Amino acid sequence: MTILFLHGWHSVPGGVKPTFLKDRDHVVINPKLDDDDFEAALATAQAAFDRHRPEVVVGSSRGGALAMNLASGDKPLVLLCPAWKRWGNVTTVKPGTTILHSRADDVIDYADSEDLIRNSGLPASALIEVGRDHRLADPESLAAMARACETWSNR
Repeated sequence: MTILFLHGWHSVPGGVKPTFLKDRDHVVINPKLDDDDFEAALATAQAAFDRHRPEVVVGSSRGGALAMNLASGDKPLVLLCPAWKRWGNVTTVKPGTTILHSRADDVIDYADSEDLIRNSGLPASALIEVGRDHRLADPESLAAMARACETWSNR
């Protein structure tokens, strides 16, 4: 499966989460995104999406906000603690979106993801509580991210 992974603010390509997905034999497109200019980061993400046509888009924190603002058609989104209230102008997500978030997140409030699910009319099951902090880099969170992506590989 080809996955577009959009990293968070002041993060870099090749981190723990995209590497975990690569180690599970997925093709992971993980472009370097501009930290200072949201529109430039979105243009980079859109170009990567258009070029590679991934089956799933994963966005972590600010990358989640980018994923929400991406013109990705019917491709599913897997959002990790999405920072949608801080960046971009989209306030809902499409059906087929899964959100993973930790209640212990001290960067992005868990309630933001609850609001996003509610705003979007998605079932409560679209929000998965997992992890010990904002990074979602613990084994349970990584496995949950992979499951959320792999749900779409047989469709």
